Amino acid sequence: MTANVIVTDDGFSKEDWHSPIISNFDVPRSKEALAIDVMPNCDPVDILKTSNLKMIRINFSDFSDGRGFTLARIIRLLGFTGRLCAKGLLISDKYSMVRPSGFDEVEITAALAKKQPEEHWLYRADGWQDNDYQNRMRTS
Repeated sequence: MTANVIVTDDGFSKEDWHSPIISNFDVPRSKEALAIDVMPNCDPVDILKTSNLKMIRINFSDFSDGRGFTLARIIRLLGFTGRLCAKGLLISDKYSMVRPSGFDEVEITAALAKKQPEEHWLYRADGWQDNDYQNRMRTS
């Protein structure tokens, strides 16, 4: 099995998270988890009840479902400062939405990385801050 690829503003890298990631998020079962996988319809308040949380990975199971962006933004507004990862069906064109909503990175499959190489992602990473509406509002 080929490992997934992590995409950041600096390009492609390998996954460096080595602790277990709890899937099928369940608050009572995950209270002491360091990392969890959540779907975009999870309650952000419930997610943040997990006390030792260092990473949240939000799964995008459909190209047209933008709820993960909203969830990420709410999680950041509620004070989460750990690692926030978007995983799943995301393409490089969405990177300009990923970062302003609060994500630190995107996790994609090796197959997608072949179809959309690093330079596609870097092209979007290069200007997301300039085109972020929140930054434009602060400088107006």
